[in-house]
This record gives sequence, C-alpha cells and structure tokens, in this order.
Amino acid sequence: MTATAARRRVPLGKVLAWIVLGLFLLATLFPFYWMLRTSFSTNGALAGHANSLLPAESTLDAYRRVLGLSSVREALEQGGSTARVNFWLYLRNSFVVAITTTVAQTLFAALAAYAFARLRWPGRNLVFTLFLAALMVPPIFTTLPNFILIRDLGLLNTFLGIVLPNLLMSPFAVFFLRQFFLNISHEIEEAARLDGAGHLRIFFRVIVPMSAAPIATLSILTYVAAWNDYFWPLLVGQDENVRVLTVALGIFKAQTPNGGPDWAGLMAATVIAALPVVVLFTLLGKRVINSIQFSGLK
Repeated sequence: MTATAARRRVPLGKVLAWIVLGLFLLATLFPFYWMLRTSFSTNGALAGHANSLLPAESTLDAYRRVLGLSSVREALEQGGSTARVNFWLYLRNSFVVAITTTVAQTLFAALAAYAFARLRWPGRNLVFTLFLAALMVPPIFTTLPNFILIRDLGLLNTFLGIVLPNLLMSPFAVFFLRQFFLNISHEIEEAARLDGAGHLRIFFRVIVPMSAAPIATLSILTYVAAWNDYFWPLLVGQDENVRVLTVALGIFKAQTPNGGPDWAGLMAATVIAALPVVVLFTLLGKRVINSIQFSGLK
C-alpha cells in the first residue's frame, strides 16, 4: 500500500461515528419533516395515507385556514373544523412577550454579571455562590408562589403578569456573561477610569461593545425560551387579548366540534410559529455554539 493510499484510508471508527451521528440527526429532524408533511395534507386523506412519507393530497388549505383566508364553510369542506385561531393577534402577543423578556433580562443580567466580575465588594463570591444555587431549584417549585404574587398584584391577564417572573435576570444568564467579562483586560478598564469614566460609562462604552457576541447569544437563547414558553402564559394569560401563540395552539387542538382535531391546520400553525426560531438558529446558530463553548472553557 502506497503512502498516498494510506493517507486516504478512512478509519473504521470515524465511519461508524459519522453513521451514528447521521442516525441521531435523522431522528431529530424527522418529527419536523412529519410536521411539514401533515401541514401540506388534507385531514380527510391523512387516515388513508398514514404510512406515506409524502403529503396526503398535497394542498395549502391548512395554511389558508390558519391565516384566516378561508371561510367556515370552506374549512368544513376541507376537512377542518369551525374552530378559529386569531393567528395574527396571538403572533403579535408572542412577539411582545418574547422581545420584552429578552431585552429586559439581557440588560439586567449583563449589569449583574458586570458587578460580579469587575467590581470588588464584601461578600461578592458568597453572594454569587448563593445566586448560582438557584440553578438547582426546579422552576416548577416557584410557579405557585409566583402565581399567587401576580394574582395579589392584580396582574392576571396582562402582559406584565406574563413577563414579570422572567423580567429581571436568571442565574444562567448571569453566569454565562460573567465568564466573558472575567476575561476582558483590566488595563482597558483602568484606561477608561483614568479618562474620568464611571462604572456605568465603562459598562456601556467598553464592556458591552467588547462583549457583543456573547450578549447576542444570550439574547437569542432568552428569546427562544420566552417564545416557546407554554405553562406560565397558560396560567396567567387566559384572556384573548394577551394570549400567546403556544397557548392558542393548545386551545385550538382542544376545540373538536367535528370529533377530531384539525391536524393539518394545527401543524400548519406550528410550522409558522416555529419559523422565527428556525431563522434565528439558521443565521446565528454557529455563534451560539461558539459562545457556549467559550464560556465553558475559559
């Protein structure tokens, strides 16, 4: 065997690793493909083509129903139901909740991370340790106290009631940004202080521009979590004016006047609802992965 052939020989272990990785990728993506396949099908044909990998009687009727482009009569003729989804209202509500939570939580988490990473004050490490201990508390344990607080404040069925528990900061967000702030050169900060800059000016003029990548990554992760949240908006946001899209989809599934859910319409609405998250990760997924690796290695 020549040297060139030896170099070209691929190790068996590497081949097996790629095969396993491909199988995991297929298992991960197949539900999304099945969701797309169902959304392009008709409800009447789904039962008769349950094992088909292609759409059953391919059509865009489900998307027309979801976007309010079909009348009730047309929906019934298409095998849908008379249940209606005020899609654009719920989409707007989801954007309001997700964007508000993302902006506020990222800002306050960055300020807290700066205080833990760059400022010297008594008990800093102890407070940070106690703060990180909150990561071990399951979120379900705080749901009931938060609900009682929101109810007593009279904030049920309001946007503020939905976003308030996540409005300030989370232990993960503070820890995530603190790892980056610790690696910023102190000389730059000292130079800004010699020019007369205070802590807030240093934070906004020096630290934030130098940490644009991790802050953007945290914003993406926070936005995705807020967009996909279901249980808390379900508890405090039952009114239609503040109902988010995830809750609306659950209600749409439960409304079965024809004896069964409008699966094609439900999958079509789910596809549209997932598009903002898919676009974010498609454009910025590499940055998210690199930032998470950096925070864990440094």
